[in-house]
Amino acid sequence: MKNVSLFSLAIALAFVGSVSAKDALTSGPQEGDRIGAFYVTKCAGATDDGVEEGKNLCYRCKNGSRPQVMVFTRSTNDKVVDLVKKLDAAISKNEDAQLKAFVNLMGDSKEDLSDSAKDLASKSKASNIPFVVPNEFENGPDNYGINSKAEVTVVMAGNAQVKASYAVANAQDLDVDAVVANLSKILQ
Repeated sequence: MKNVSLFSLAIALAFVGSVSAKDALTSGPQEGDRIGAFYVTKCAGATDDGVEEGKNLCYRCKNGSRPQVMVFTRSTNDKVVDLVKKLDAAISKNEDAQLKAFVNLMGDSKEDLSDSAKDLASKSKASNIPFVVPNEFENGPDNYGINSKAEVTVVMAGNAQVKASYAVANAQDLDVDAVVANLSKILQ
């Protein structure tokens, strides 16, 4: 009877493991992938980065091979605000490493997204982070493969290569501390 119970437990654990792996959300470029160029319109933030609001540019290109965090979000909830605040603080702390970040807002209306970007910039009080709307605003840049089911996707890169990525279907599930802990992967 003991062997049957152990066997049943092993099968149950294997099933749970396969469900967890299957339910994991993949979005955007993954570890080891190269990050490509994409164009955005700056809406707010980073007033001293030399880019005026309304300008269309490639921030990924502007940041070059420096360590950078690209946040793609369909939400501006408190978890996203907290993430932006912590990234802004990390940029200040890691000035020597030239850490950069920018927040891409995605959705149905470019005009509404511009307003949301300005609102998020105001709520977060971030001084080092530009808030942008990608030219391909509904789902982010085509060459990044942002999952339409992901409310938040975070891509961390150094030397133009992804070192860590993180995605959640619901912004409420965003583990801000876990995301920020991954900064060590791009600040080496």
